[in-house]
Amino acid sequence: MQQPPGFVDPSRPHHVCKLHKAIYGLKQAPRAWFHRFSSFLLRVGFVNSKADSSMFVYKDAHSMMILLLYVDDIVLTGSDSNQLRQFIHRLGIEFEIKDLGRLHYFLGVEVSYLPDSVHITQNKYTLDLLKRSNLLECKPATTPTASKTSLSRSHGSPLSDPTPYRQLVGALQYLTFTRPDISYAVQLVSQFMGSPTDLHFEAVKRILRYLKGTLGYGLPIHLSPAPSLLVAYSDADWAGCPDTRRSTTGYCVFLGKTLISWSAKKQRTVSRSSAEAEYRALAHASADTIWIQSLLHELHFSLSTPVLLHCDNLSATYMAANPVFHSRTKHVAIDYHFIRERLTAGSHQVRFISSQDQLADVFTKGLPAARFAHLVSNLVTYPVSSLRGSVRELSPPS
Repeated sequence: MQQPPGFVDPSRPHHVCKLHKAIYGLKQAPRAWFHRFSSFLLRVGFVNSKADSSMFVYKDAHSMMILLLYVDDIVLTGSDSNQLRQFIHRLGIEFEIKDLGRLHYFLGVEVSYLPDSVHITQNKYTLDLLKRSNLLECKPATTPTASKTSLSRSHGSPLSDPTPYRQLVGALQYLTFTRPDISYAVQLVSQFMGSPTDLHFEAVKRILRYLKGTLGYGLPIHLSPAPSLLVAYSDADWAGCPDTRRSTTGYCVFLGKTLISWSAKKQRTVSRSSAEAEYRALAHASADTIWIQSLLHELHFSLSTPVLLHCDNLSATYMAANPVFHSRTKHVAIDYHFIRERLTAGSHQVRFISSQDQLADVFTKGLPAARFAHLVSNLVTYPVSSLRGSVRELSPPS
């Protein structure tokens, strides 16, 4: 630290300025801003969520408000429009804000409103990504990855400059927020960020070609007749990684008819059997639903039925329900056995499902085009109306 030019004290050259207010650009500035804003929210009656630190909830006898904060971008919703207007007015007195009205665009995510649902996409973000990679006029692909794809670190020739590869993969990772159909392909190419090859780059280009043919696809949020039903599908691809022989975990979670959480990730340890790999995936899905339950509890929303966990491996379902299999499961980490406690407590139920109905299959491996299209139709959809008009009407985000 040095004294700033123009404010140097020659009698105390080793002293520095003590700031009474955070300055933009310092490392402490985001923390100071969050403390300032959250202190105001807590003072007016909001409660900071423990499950998600960026969410604040206000609840009284007649209404409810939910506020999401990302740096200086805010999303606010509630059950009473008059109360929302009053709070926005009070927020404007405390801070200098700009009310953009109904939510249409937030951090690259586009929102459109249909009669029976809300549709969330990143169409503009996808177009910008295709333009940046010079693939806007490319031939579309039917799937983001080829069937039975098995990429290895030793495949191909190393890239002379890996920076474009890393930039594209990083951009694709952000796109998975509204495109669960590319989650497996993106996690696959993300494993080679350290030393990518030309074949790995071809796999990235195939994902972009798939996005070219599915522009406008995104997540539908349905008005569900049974919103209190939480259902999860878990699957695993046993020893799918040719370099480490580790398995890939995949799961997706639905609240009613709406997909709210999903994951495609390589497991940390090697599984000795397909049942063990499926059991680990089941435990990961269970852990995610526990977090979702805590989030729903803070939103004053209770589930009327136990969480349903669907698995297409009979041995894994038996391992979750029967604690007697010591000889075959004693090497499995104790952490994964907490799912048995969930079943005993009655908060979760494990059900067998056929492989044909396993929606999580799309998160664990490359699939043929027909099979992939069938599963993806349950995850993402194309809206009837275009979102581009809403995007053009908005001023650029600050």
